[in-house]
Amino acid sequence: MNVAEEEVSMEGLEKGGASGGVRDGEVRTAAAVSLETLRKRMADFATERDWEQFHSPRNLLLALVGEVGELSEIFQWKGEVPKGLPGWDDVEKEHLGEELADVLLYLVRLSDMCGVDLGKAALRKMEINARKYPVGQCKGSSKKHTHYGSTNNVSDSDNANTANKENNSGI
Repeated sequence: MNVAEEEVSMEGLEKGGASGGVRDGEVRTAAAVSLETLRKRMADFATERDWEQFHSPRNLLLALVGEVGELSEIFQWKGEVPKGLPGWDDVEKEHLGEELADVLLYLVRLSDMCGVDLGKAALRKMEINARKYPVGQCKGSSKKHTHYGSTNNVSDSDNANTANKENNSGI
């Protein structure tokens, strides 16, 4: 990825949190932005403002949950919303983009503060899910992976992680 592709506008994001900002009011666009670019920009943003002291994993998680709540409010009372958001005006779509960005930025910052490579973790999770939900068994179905039985190729550690998550969440 070249330098121009790595730069991104962080305009319109929450003040005071993990959200990044553009320098000197400039707006930049990019075809693709890496998680590493976001991680670095967020770290620099927090360092410049001496906010690292506030960015504990707990605080970032609570901020992330708050942003997910704000994102949820956008969809509240709208019923089922079709792909592409037909009928939404530009202001609504821009607001949605800002809230989605807030969620992403807090998630990136939280993963950084926890020492988790979010990109690698996401790819690993996709591999696990591909084994849990084999195309031949689950295509077109929304049933949980446990419905498909133990024929899928999921490792014992993957099953233990899923079982722990389900046991801890009351599922």
